[in-house]
Amino acid sequence: MGEVGPVVTGLARGAAGQAGRGSGRIPEVSGFAPRATVDGAPTPKARGHALRDRVPRSSHDSLVLAAGRPDALRAVEESSRGRVAGLTPLRVGRMAATPFAFLRGSAGLMAHDLVGTPVTGVGAQICGDAHAANFGLYGDSRGQLVIDLNDFDETVVGPWEWDVKRLATSLVLAGREAGADEETCRRGACDAVGSYRRTMRLLAKLPALDAWNAIADERLVSHADARDLAGTLERVSEKARNNTSARFAARSTEAVPEADGAPGAGGRGSGTRRFVDAPPVLRRVPDEEAAAVAASLEEYLGTLSEDRLPLLARYAIHDVAFRVVGTGSVGTRSYVVLLLDHRGEPLVLQVKEARGSALLPYLPAAGFEVPEETHEGRRVVLGQKRMQVVSDSLLGWTTVAGRPYQVRQFRNRKGSVDPAALPADQIDDYGRMTGALLARAHAHSVDPRLIAGYCGKNEELDVAVAAFAVAYADRTEADHAELVAAVRSGRIAAELGV
Repeated sequence: MGEVGPVVTGLARGAAGQAGRGSGRIPEVSGFAPRATVDGAPTPKARGHALRDRVPRSSHDSLVLAAGRPDALRAVEESSRGRVAGLTPLRVGRMAATPFAFLRGSAGLMAHDLVGTPVTGVGAQICGDAHAANFGLYGDSRGQLVIDLNDFDETVVGPWEWDVKRLATSLVLAGREAGADEETCRRGACDAVGSYRRTMRLLAKLPALDAWNAIADERLVSHADARDLAGTLERVSEKARNNTSARFAARSTEAVPEADGAPGAGGRGSGTRRFVDAPPVLRRVPDEEAAAVAASLEEYLGTLSEDRLPLLARYAIHDVAFRVVGTGSVGTRSYVVLLLDHRGEPLVLQVKEARGSALLPYLPAAGFEVPEETHEGRRVVLGQKRMQVVSDSLLGWTTVAGRPYQVRQFRNRKGSVDPAALPADQIDDYGRMTGALLARAHAHSVDPRLIAGYCGKNEELDVAVAAFAVAYADRTEADHAELVAAVRSGRIAAELGV
């Protein structure tokens, strides 16, 4: 509805009432934006611009570590609490591999450090762990591949700057691991922030519906001027198209021998296939544990859109196994559930423990409220749906033995770029692509005009955040060195090279 100016004459009043219905005949409705007025109220863009007076963009280069900051060993030990104890050495070993791997496993430690950095106070649904390896390809319900953020374990409503700084830092570390020189690494971080800023400006200019539905595909790669990545993305896409439940089941399950075919607890053994132990990553679980996971899927069905239920009703549950997940999540409880349809074709669901976000303890100090969350799986799923244009149509949540879990398709044509293995001349391209993706994800929960107004047209923010990223990458390398020293001295156990 367009703006309606002051009504002065009876004729003008009638015209406004009939054509615009904007002079009191249509009430303001909660949940919608108020109608535009001419009373001089600042626009979102102007409000964003005004934030520069309180938080200059150049101030984002600062890194001041708080007194009492935990050392690397203590940070790893604290973040391992509540995880499966036997998997802690595996987690430590993976984090000790490289400084970039350490960063991937220490979202909480970085959040502790980000509390001391400037924030505008503008909140968004943030990933909370937006490092460069948490972007990738996955399949939508139509079988098309989409590029987007793909890990939301730490998602919360918080400072948008935290995601941007974590992404920029990770690009510096990934570039160093790939052998790029310092200027290339800094430029990768700077380009990521610049792409974030320019994408916000683009989204701010689009009609709201167009901005909301902006799809992350090859057009986004072109917008981000990441054409040098085209060949890399095509190779990843080819692998992703084959990364399916069917291929995983073919490699990880076996036909059940006829002698073992009697139904077990929860129906185990009554189907045609079962998982095969592949330690340390995949292991079978006792019947009681498997039955509890299988039974939890009834609660999961209640979290899905009703139109998904007839689809899942065509599958039967055949087996459950425990499967270790990636670097930051190692030690959380995670299961794979084998479903088979009437033809024996598989669908594998992942039932993954959802712990409280590692960022939660640090939100109040940054001026954000800690939400009252009744189910951490629900938090993860809703956060993912708020940030992605297209999400897994089988996303849901459940509870197993009193613990919250998220549920999703496993191996849903997923593919990812290893930023630490990119050629040096592609680091900046990858930075621009991921920066654009992050902006699009944030724009689902915060008006892009507000962030665009703050970020502006020039590179002041880009340069400042890149300087922060280099400084924090140095700090992460020092933390990593401390962890490696603790492993070598025997202060903490680690399984290396796994």
